[in-house]
Amino acid sequence: MKKANTGSSQRPEKKFPTIGVCGLDCGLCPRYYTVGSSRCPGCAGPGFFEKHPSCSFITCCVKGKSFEVCAECPDFPCSKFKSEEEYRQVKESSSYPPCTRLMPNMKFIREHGINEFMEQQKKRMAMLETMIERFDDGRSRSFYCRAAALLDVTSLGGALAEADRKIQTDRVKQDDWKTKAKILKTILGPSRSCDTRSTRAGRSRAPEGRT
Repeated sequence: MKKANTGSSQRPEKKFPTIGVCGLDCGLCPRYYTVGSSRCPGCAGPGFFEKHPSCSFITCCVKGKSFEVCAECPDFPCSKFKSEEEYRQVKESSSYPPCTRLMPNMKFIREHGINEFMEQQKKRMAMLETMIERFDDGRSRSFYCRAAALLDVTSLGGALAEADRKIQTDRVKQDDWKTKAKILKTILGPSRSCDTRSTRAGRSRAPEGRT
C-alpha cells in the first residue's frame, strides 16, 4: 500500500486501482476510459481523493487495515455487503461496472489471490481497449465495458475475431464506425441480464442495448 503525497496529509493509494476495494471492476468502467479531467483513476488510484469522496469500504479496508480489497480481510463478508441475491436485484447503471460481479470477484480473490485475479482482468481490459479503439461509434463504450465485465475471455476474443472477419468479408471501410459497432454488438449478443462468467474463467453471452 502506497501513501500519496497531498501536502500536510498522506492518503493511501491502492496497488491495483482497477479492482475496487468492494469488488467492482473499476478497470472495466466507462469512467476509467473517459478522456479529460473527469476520468476516474480507479479505486484509490493516483488523484482519486482529489476527485471523489472516500467511502466506508476504503475507510475501513484501505485506510484502517491497509488491505488492497475486502476479500483479504478475515471478517469478509461483513455487514457492509449485501447478499448475492440482493446485488442481482440492484438496478444497474450504464455508467458503472455491474455490481453482480462484486461478490464473485471477491470470492475469486479470496480463493486464488489478487495476483491471479489481476491477470484475468488485464486480459479483459486489453480486449476492452481494442473494442473502444476499433469499434466505438461514440455511443457504444458503456456497452463494451459491460460486455467485458460479463463475458468470459474466450467469448470476448472470439467475438472480436468474428467481427474482423465480417468487416473484411463485407468490405466495411475502417472509418465506418457505425457499421463496425453494429457488427460487433450484434455478435456480442442480445441478453442484458446475462452473467455467465464463472468464478474462475468466465461468461458466454453479452448484454443488450445501446448506451
